[in-house]
Parts: sequence; C-alpha cells; structure tokens
Amino acid sequence: MLGLTHMAYILAALLFIMALAGLSKQETAKMGCLSGMIGMAIALVATFADVSAVGFALIIVAMLIGGAVGIYVAKKVQMTQMPELIACLHSFVGLAAVLVGFNSFIHLGAIPSQICQVPVSDSAEEVLNAVVQCKDAVLNVVAKTPAELNTELIEIFLGIFIGAITFTGSIVAYGKLNGTYKLRIFKSAPLQLPYGNYLNLAALVVSFFLMIWFVAADNAPVLPLLVMTVIALVFGVHLVAAIGGADMPVVISMLNSYSGWAAAASGFMLENDLLIVTGALVGSSGAILSYIMCKAMNRSFISVIAGGFGNAPVAKKEDEEMGEYSELKAPEVADLLKNSSSVIIAPGYGMAVAQAQNAVAQLTEKLKARGVEVRFAIHPVAGRLPGHMNVLLAEAKVPYDIVFEMDEINDDFENTDTVLVIGANDTVNPAASEDPLSPIAGMPVLEVWKARNVVVFKRSMNPGYAGVQNPLFFKENSAMCFGDAKKTVEDIVANI
Repeated sequence: MLGLTHMAYILAALLFIMALAGLSKQETAKMGCLSGMIGMAIALVATFADVSAVGFALIIVAMLIGGAVGIYVAKKVQMTQMPELIACLHSFVGLAAVLVGFNSFIHLGAIPSQICQVPVSDSAEEVLNAVVQCKDAVLNVVAKTPAELNTELIEIFLGIFIGAITFTGSIVAYGKLNGTYKLRIFKSAPLQLPYGNYLNLAALVVSFFLMIWFVAADNAPVLPLLVMTVIALVFGVHLVAAIGGADMPVVISMLNSYSGWAAAASGFMLENDLLIVTGALVGSSGAILSYIMCKAMNRSFISVIAGGFGNAPVAKKEDEEMGEYSELKAPEVADLLKNSSSVIIAPGYGMAVAQAQNAVAQLTEKLKARGVEVRFAIHPVAGRLPGHMNVLLAEAKVPYDIVFEMDEINDDFENTDTVLVIGANDTVNPAASEDPLSPIAGMPVLEVWKARNVVVFKRSMNPGYAGVQNPLFFKENSAMCFGDAKKTVEDIVANI
C-alpha cells in the first residue's frame, strides 16, 4: 500500500509541474489548471489511504465545508477582486502552517499513554493491529536520536515562523489591495517607522536566538516558541506595510512564495513527501516570479522581500506644472479610430475596475471588421496580480494571437496610428525613462507616447497608484477621454 501511495505522490507532483508549465502561456493555461486539479485529486485519494475511519470522516466534513465556502466565494468574487482573494487565501496557508507546527510540537512532547490506545474488542486481529500501531507510535516518540530530534524541532520552529509571517503579511496585503480600510497599515503609501529597517533586522536576530534556545534547552520549552510566534506575526505586518501599493503585484508573488515554503515546512513536520514537493514547487516558482517582476519594475528584489530595506526616499514631483491637456469625446475617438490603419490597446487596472473587457472585445471586433489592425500591449505588472489583464482579455474571448507582452510590442508603437490607454497610468508613464528623480525612474514601461496619436481613458487627472503624475497626459499627441471606461468604450462602438 505504501508503494502505491508513493507512486501516486510522484504522479501528482509531475502533474503539478505540468500545471506550472501550462500556466506560463495563455494557450495552455486551461490545460495547466486541469493538470493541477487532477494532481490534487490524486494526492487527496492517496492521502486517504493512511487515514483512519474517524480521520477520513472528519476530512470529508472539512472538505464539504471548505468546498461550499469556495463555491460561494467563486460565484460572488469578481475578477477585479481576485488579487485580494489570492492574498486572503495565502493567509489561510500561513495559518495552517502555524497550527500544524504547534500540533507537531504537542505531539512531539506526548507520552506513550496519550498516543497509544488499545481498544477493548472481541476481535484478536483488531487488538493486534492496535498494539502494532501503538508500538510504532511509542518508537516514533522515544527512539529519536539527538540529531533527529533537533532537526524536527528546527522544522517546527521555522514552519511556525514562516507561517506566521505569511498569515499577517497576507492580511495586510489584502487590506492594501482592497483600499477601503482606514488603518494606517492598509494604506497604499508605505508605512515608514523610525528605524524600521533595523526593527526588521532585530526581529530576525531575536528569532534566531530564540530558535537556539528552543533547540538547545532540555525538553523543548514552549516559551521561546510562543515569543517567536508573536514576533513573527508583528514582523509579517510590518514587512508588508512598509511596501508601497505600487509594488503589491510583487508582494502577492512574494507571499505566494512564502506560502509555498510554509507548506513545505508543514510537509516535513507531517512527514508528507507530496506536501514537501508541492510546497517547494510553489515556493521556488513564487520566488522566481517575484524576481522577474522586480526586474520588470526596476525594483530591488532584496528591498522588496525585506520590506523596503535600503530604499531611500525620492523627491516626488506630482505637483509640478506640466502644461495643458486636450480632451476628446467618444464620437471624436470613434472618428480617430475609423481613420487609423493600426491600433494598439494598452489596458490597466482601470479596465478591470470598470469591467470594460467585454466592451473592449466588441471594439476590437468592430475595428477588425473595418480592416484595422488591432493588438494589445500588456505590461508585466498591469493590474494587481501577475497575468491579471491576460485573464480578463481571455474571459472576454480576445484572441491570444493579438495579445503581446511589453518586450514583444514596445518597438512597434512608433509605427502605430493610434494607441488607446484604458485605465493604465504608471505602466505608460514616460517619467520612468525621462526623469531620473522620479520614484519610478528606470522602470520599464509601455512606450505608448511614440505613437502618432494616444487617447487615455481615465476618470480624472489624478496620479496613478504610485502617486506620480504622468507627463503623457500633457504631450501634444495625447488626448484625454474622461468617464467610466465601460460606458465610454460602448459609446465609441456605437459610433463606429
């Protein structure tokens, strides 16, 4: 039976790897999701093989409750709320790691009489099986070498530490993404406490010495574990609160990595090979994605994962006078598009908020029917989640072959008649390349200003999520189109 379980775990792990590979491209994303679901189903069935009847019943009840909540949330949550949902789910993984850690600690200190119960039964076979299980449980508790015991204690300590950081950090990320909570830690602007970087460093140093105390002391005292848990919970809050809202896409992928490592730590504590492998896959892929996104945003990877460590404040210039802007109404934009031979649409989070993706898809079909070449330009961090815009466009059934990443299409703007910037701001800000004093200086952006005409869809002239004014709005070849993006695009479609 054990061999079949291991084979199932290996198969599930391979399917998880296929899932990650599939999710790397739009064309294979559905297959990637399907592979992940099949792998998880196999993993669950294999796990049931080592569970008692009572445990099996409890797991089924928990799955039914969790499944019901999941279905309810899936039907209620809009795509615009997916980043917050992802952050919330990460917090559950962190909390689970903390609970598993304390459970493992309690089990480690249990005496044989607490873990060994032989039922009174008329069946000699049942009694014999119970005795064998009792023997294994006793040996597992009392027959560990010092090295094995210390290793298990370190696993417990690190599992709780990573889980606690993930738990509170994810809650703060949820609040920042939601944007409706009044507490200072949930504000978009980074929380900059005096000597905040040194507080982060002190939390790590103190936690390290607490781990030494926990491992080296006789009988593994609970006090250093509890103190570390409190420190880690506070550390998680400050770690994410110190990162600005503009960096939340990176934070989400970073928390995804943390949740993976927390799951891997839980796997070590539970002696579950599949959980170790799966957690390591999620942890490593999340770390790689965080690094890629930091490169895309010209952010220091170490600074972001360390809660803004080493970041120096840069003077903002959002109040600088940049000149006058021009404005176009929907019918005028429609006329401009009808006289264009090539159009590029650059969507941002504003399109998601307005739920304008279907109207944009209709506009695309209308223009293509008139012989206009239409393409989409996607910035790596457009939205509040990696791949956010790609998912929205796929939901609206925009063809994959006209959706291009920034590096693929940036050189084409100068040969484009019209660019429609729908709900994007920071990702199309020329200050990133033109102003070395800008907070977003050096950040790779969509060079939309190189097109012959640029129309920016916005509700107002307010700066973007990063709090930086956009010189694009005031360029001679740019025009603003104010209003709700969905209604505005629908009006344009009606006039084409």
